[in-house]
Amino acid sequence: MSNTRRDVLFLLFGLVSSAAELEGLSSQGLSKQDDSLPSATYPFSELPMSNANGAEIRPVLKGKLATSESLEVHETTIPPGAMPHPAHHHVHSEMWLIREGTVQLTINGTSHVMGPGSVGFVHSNDEHGIKNVGTTPATYFVVAVGPGADA
Repeated sequence: MSNTRRDVLFLLFGLVSSAAELEGLSSQGLSKQDDSLPSATYPFSELPMSNANGAEIRPVLKGKLATSESLEVHETTIPPGAMPHPAHHHVHSEMWLIREGTVQLTINGTSHVMGPGSVGFVHSNDEHGIKNVGTTPATYFVVAVGPGADA
């Protein structure tokens, strides 16, 4: 079954909302000492870049939401045929927003090919990996939410 971007964003919103409800948080119940990420902008020209395994990685933000979930966002560019790392799993959930190129996102052994504008979502602890299956560099954003996302 293929999810639309609207479905994935709805799932992400539900994930964040459910976590807040489970912890009994509300806008009135947040602690006075708020160490959550502030509202901000992140101009692309100011993002630092590093290289790892042939991938160009630009960290965008990392921290806690006001409702206490960990959040991490980065942009990755990988050359044709490359994978940033082997398939793996972790507690936090992840979403990929494909900006350029063609990638194959494999989730629990099932592969999905995605192009520009596509969105992929991986639930907590599902095994996943991404590979550039196109002939040009692929660029995508990763949004990680949940325990360990800001580690």
